Amino acid sequence: MGAKLLSRRSFILGGIATLSYLYFDLHSIAVKRYTIAITQLPIEFQGFTILHLTDLHSKEYGNGQRHLIELINQQQFDAVAITGDLVDKSNPNLLPAISLVKGLQSKPVFFVPGNHEWWTNYQIKSPLEDQGVHILENEHFKYNIGNAHIWILGVDDPYLGRDQLDVALAGATDSKPKVLLAHAPNIFYKVINGNIDLVLAGHTHGGQVRLPVVGAVVVPGQGLFPELDYGQFTSGSTNMIINGGLGESVLPIRFYNRPEIVLVTLVQT
Repeated sequence: MGAKLLSRRSFILGGIATLSYLYFDLHSIAVKRYTIAITQLPIEFQGFTILHLTDLHSKEYGNGQRHLIELINQQQFDAVAITGDLVDKSNPNLLPAISLVKGLQSKPVFFVPGNHEWWTNYQIKSPLEDQGVHILENEHFKYNIGNAHIWILGVDDPYLGRDQLDVALAGATDSKPKVLLAHAPNIFYKVINGNIDLVLAGHTHGGQVRLPVVGAVVVPGQGLFPELDYGQFTSGSTNMIINGGLGESVLPIRFYNRPEIVLVTLVQT
């Protein structure tokens, strides 16, 4: 009888511990930092830091995104890159996304759309433009500091096949560093020979469920145990960072994979 009671108690305590861990993984935001060395980075951009946000999926972190914005405001950065899926097709509420963007207005904000933007008829576009967000749909932006510049490029969603890298590159013809924003990481194979220094992508959510050593179990568009799931990937002089994102889709669950904001600092080689 005592053994059965102990077994039941252990089961209950184990269940509570598991639920607590799942809750922590779902709601506790991590801050991930990367340093990327770039050839010919102008001295004016030494230490230039980009805050990378992605895949909010209409998730709320307190009233008016208070908890998320407080965390962001504790960081030091120069510009913001948002790589799509601010909204979710099952919850197309624009308010969580707009509340987040309003908290970022002290810095220039760049945005590229994801599949969920298109699945919700891109209703978020005009409100983002009203907030002064630079929307890059197969376009480029010349980012100046003094007399120096880098290029910030943005392609429409590669997951839906809307990306046109050649159009985004048109006009960005000099050898200055190029940072590409794309929702989905499958763009990587197109850019590794295209003189792109850095790609910032999302879409995968890091798989939402990750296993130690193994990594993501499944990612949309890549199937089981995907190659391009999360973190930093390098080919030649091109680096890509896949951000695990802030929200979830399909199931509200994360395991071994907290939501995150990412800070990417550029340095000279």
